[in-house]
Amino acid sequence: MDSRPREVDSLSEAADGAAAPAIAMVEVEVTKPRNDKRGYRRVVLPNALECLLISDPDTDKAAASMNVSVGYFCDPDGLEGLAHFLEHMLFYASEKYPIEDSYSKYIAEHGGSTNAYTTSEHTNFYFDVNNDCLDDALDRFAQFFIKPLMSPDATLREIKAVDSENQKNLLSDPWRMSQLQKHLCSNNHPYHKFSTGNWNTLEVKPKEKGLDTRLELINFYDSHYSANLMQLVVYGKESLDNIQTLVESKFCDIKNVGRKQFSFPGHPCSSKDLQILVKVVPIKQGHTLRVLWPITPNIRHYKEGPCRYVSHLIGHEGEGSLFYILKKLGWAMSLESGEGDWSYEFSFFSVVIQLTDVGHEHMEDVIGLLFRYITLLQTSGTPKWIFDELLAICETGFNYRDKSPPMNYVASISSNMQIFPPEDWLIASSVPSKFSPDAIQRVLNELTPDNVRIFWESKSFEGQTNLTEPWYGTSYCVEAVPPSTMQKWVEKAPDEDLHLPKPNIFIPTDLSLKKVEEKTTFPCMLRKTPFSRLWYKPDTLFFTPKVYIKMDFHCPLSHSSPESSVLTGVFTRLLMDYLNDYAYDAEVAGLYYAVVPNDTGFQVTMVGYNDKMTTLLETVIGKIANFEVKVDRFSVIKETMAKGYENFKFQQPYQQAMYYCRLILEEQTWPWDEELAALSNLEVSDLENFLPHMLAKTFIECYFAGNIEPSEAKSVVQHIEGTLFNSSISVCKSLAPSQHLTKRIVKLERGLKYYYPAMCLNHQDEKNSSLLQYIQIHQDDLKQNVLLQLLALVAKQPAFHQLRSVEQLGYIALLRQRNDSGVRGLQFIIQSTVKDPFNLDARVEAFLKMFEVTLHQMPDAEFKSNVNALIDMKLEKYKNIREESAFFWGEISEGTLKFDRKEAEVAALRELKKEELIEFFDNHVKVGAPEKKILSIQVYGCLHSSDYEKILHDAPPPHWHGITDIFSFRRSRPLYGSFKGGAGQMKL
Repeated sequence: MDSRPREVDSLSEAADGAAAPAIAMVEVEVTKPRNDKRGYRRVVLPNALECLLISDPDTDKAAASMNVSVGYFCDPDGLEGLAHFLEHMLFYASEKYPIEDSYSKYIAEHGGSTNAYTTSEHTNFYFDVNNDCLDDALDRFAQFFIKPLMSPDATLREIKAVDSENQKNLLSDPWRMSQLQKHLCSNNHPYHKFSTGNWNTLEVKPKEKGLDTRLELINFYDSHYSANLMQLVVYGKESLDNIQTLVESKFCDIKNVGRKQFSFPGHPCSSKDLQILVKVVPIKQGHTLRVLWPITPNIRHYKEGPCRYVSHLIGHEGEGSLFYILKKLGWAMSLESGEGDWSYEFSFFSVVIQLTDVGHEHMEDVIGLLFRYITLLQTSGTPKWIFDELLAICETGFNYRDKSPPMNYVASISSNMQIFPPEDWLIASSVPSKFSPDAIQRVLNELTPDNVRIFWESKSFEGQTNLTEPWYGTSYCVEAVPPSTMQKWVEKAPDEDLHLPKPNIFIPTDLSLKKVEEKTTFPCMLRKTPFSRLWYKPDTLFFTPKVYIKMDFHCPLSHSSPESSVLTGVFTRLLMDYLNDYAYDAEVAGLYYAVVPNDTGFQVTMVGYNDKMTTLLETVIGKIANFEVKVDRFSVIKETMAKGYENFKFQQPYQQAMYYCRLILEEQTWPWDEELAALSNLEVSDLENFLPHMLAKTFIECYFAGNIEPSEAKSVVQHIEGTLFNSSISVCKSLAPSQHLTKRIVKLERGLKYYYPAMCLNHQDEKNSSLLQYIQIHQDDLKQNVLLQLLALVAKQPAFHQLRSVEQLGYIALLRQRNDSGVRGLQFIIQSTVKDPFNLDARVEAFLKMFEVTLHQMPDAEFKSNVNALIDMKLEKYKNIREESAFFWGEISEGTLKFDRKEAEVAALRELKKEELIEFFDNHVKVGAPEKKILSIQVYGCLHSSDYEKILHDAPPPHWHGITDIFSFRRSRPLYGSFKGGAGQMKL
């Protein structure tokens, strides 16, 4: 596609037949946020590789991303998934670095991570790494695009990984719906293609045609991966000159084969693909209505932003909006709108509505109201004040954008480089700056019954469909819906007061920064009463007009039984539901809020501009103080939650394994089926009776951080106490010291392997099984923590390489740390179609034996390098108020209060010896370790049902202990002590 809305810059590539130019350093004024102090430089190498260099003296991480303007639209016919498969293969090895996975190993051992993705017209590779390792990391990365090795053995193994990835997605409704939308398009347009690939498309079918997939892969690489179709971003601490020297030396050898930009003209939809109603049977419970229209791509008018304007109005949730009316009628749970799949050549505008059971019965009325609202927009003109509001919100959002992790930043910019001119690489389409009523009207005029596509998903259509989508097996049927039918739906829809939104009162106007009297490094306790405790941390790092607030409402009755846990969930959802009409504008304006249940009660979170924060927070507290149960909304929330519980069984097997692990380890957690049973019997009166009892014993743990003065934080908390505890109609009473809640974790037995086998709850998932092997090691301890973290760093990549790349056990095969309220350990997670969980467990043991040798033979220099990498990771500065607050709030909510944890752990790491790491592994982790405590969660898919029966009935191996009843087991085990109310709190 010609994806750039501009003429090709004459300096960005050589003209056909012309000699390659020297390195071009093009001075371009890149539009950047007001508070962005980083340096940017655009460079074009002699091979026409376009680069953006970013110098950030404050960064702790370096990063790079290569965007290749090639995606699955380029897949040859009969080799579906080849572009995606190539993305996988480039990670393996190169001529310069022939050892498999050496790139990923180097990055992992030097504090970084890697990833890649393939879309219709992009393939994007990216990584981050500790600052001083950028040179070596770039050298390895560049080889992806210079001389990769694609051995026959690796090719065959990685086809299995792609197939496993596809197996994971087969029962995922988002994947299934996306492919169905593509399927119901023109066969001649590449949008119709299957993008992922599988064993059949990459191995079986090519062989039948006499094709060698590896040779096809190499040919595809050689003909498509050309330097002039690539965009590189490199982010580092060094000066722009030094980064440029680095880039020139590493990437100038990428071949430019003169390939022209790929173009895919035309729209995927022909007339036969429009005016259709598609009834679809999903995997999960629920009813979803997806209404799509082909439209002029927004990218062609991104300065005007017509789609943003239209989606802002159609997706609005305030009074008079479409969603407000559908919610009032009890027909919808959520509504989203905006531009969906798009390129420079085509685009779809979509409106996605989650329907209630009653809304499902009124589908025609819902569509009628949607078109009635669109007609209102088409005939109301395009008020400039709405555009001006959007512009103000978008400009403020851009200028006060939080710093993001460099890896995410470079990946985003490199993909922008394929689409936008250099001056807009950072801002992209995020700030529509030109008001164009014509452009907005043009999009509105495309949202007609003449070119609509309606996808209606519901389990109620089972047995009523006659067609099957070939790649995912989705059942569906298609009906014609002419405009005359749609007009009847519009006419018979209820007469409701649809109107444009009111002006947004939450748009910030005061963006000034508060004066910080004392530059404190850690939070301090500002205030403590029998009702609450206030922690405070001013912004001394980021200098943005933003605030971060957390308030944990500790209520002992909130989770004392499955019923109380469910009632707490209903209460918080109703609270969010009631707030939505008023507070939706706050989210639009950049002030985010949430009320959710947590382990000890419920939590209120606010993040965003501080200007109108007090107004919103006081509204939330007022809703808690004056809470009433509305019968109609109670029914909708109950229905929504019931579907959520019923859909639990459709989670991936590895997610089910994680659920069982939590249920076994955490005291006072309830199984989903007991909570569903409790929910089924709930009435309005149950919540009305429960809530006063729950709130009658409450303590609020508060954390205020950012652009807020201590006096203001105190004043807000005093107001909250006055509203909830000290008024004549107070709902809350203080919590007695003996009632403060703890969260305690089951202590496993040394020398035993506990195992819990279970059949996968999703009987449609025939092939996937999963293992979670958890090795419990210790409770929060400085020395033990750093030993565990170092071991995880050293073992992570070898585990991935052996279990996934070499043995091909499954696409999901990982090793990571686990932390349950300060109780720490390691866990292996594998999801597989090739081995049952018992045998996966054996493969983990085999890996540990192999790794034992590697660890014992580790050279001193490699040990020191890993220690230094971990130190660098710990010394990494917070990038924004969210990151900083997440760490400090974690210490407060767990009760550990080790605000200097990172500094203390760095000091401990500097003293660490290799022998101590080996001793730690030998005592706690290696096969047969004397201190080893294991929990093996084994979820068996239908394919391995006979293996499940076998493990149930066979005598367990020595030192294995089967768990048959989770709750009997939990009651029988001792618990680790809690930091809450213990030593941690004594620091106060």
